[in-house]
Parts: sequence; structure tokens; C-alpha cells
Amino acid sequence: MHHITVDWRKAGLSNIDIALCEYAEKLTLRPREMAEADIVHLRNLGLDDVAIHDATQVISYFNYINRIADALSVDHEPDVKPWEIHPDNWQEA
Repeated sequence: MHHITVDWRKAGLSNIDIALCEYAEKLTLRPREMAEADIVHLRNLGLDDVAIHDATQVISYFNYINRIADALSVDHEPDVKPWEIHPDNWQEA
């Protein structure tokens, strides 16, 4: 799972998971560019509207809560290790 946080494009994900990561990336970085084609692409891969709705809710919630935390300078809990640290090196962090 750690590979996803380093570079999801190289993590060997399924086509559906790649599409969801692309969707999440676009919704996070370029929300004004979201279009019906993004939904159609997910549907064509087999996701139904409930799954797309749920994914959108989760992605949006994480974007929201991370912006709140950043704006208020919320510190990470001490037992939560940064994602960019490889699990083999957690003892050192």
C-alpha cells in the first residue's frame, strides 16, 4: 500500500483504481475542469452512480479536512507517521 502514496502510477493498480486516482487527482488539483466525461469514464469501467458518488464524497471530504488542518496549522498526531517516510524507516522518524 505504501507504493500508492509514493507514486500511484507505478503501484500496479487495477484499471478501475487508476481511473479513481486520476479522478481524485483532477478533483483535488483542477476541480473547475471536472466534466461529465469524467463520470462517463468511470461508468464505462463498471462503476455505478452510487460508487462514483461515494468516491466523490470521500475525495472531497479529505480535500476539505486537509485544507482546514493546513489553514489552522493543526499538528499531526505523534503516532501518525508521514506518508513520505518508507515503512522500513519508521523507527527513525
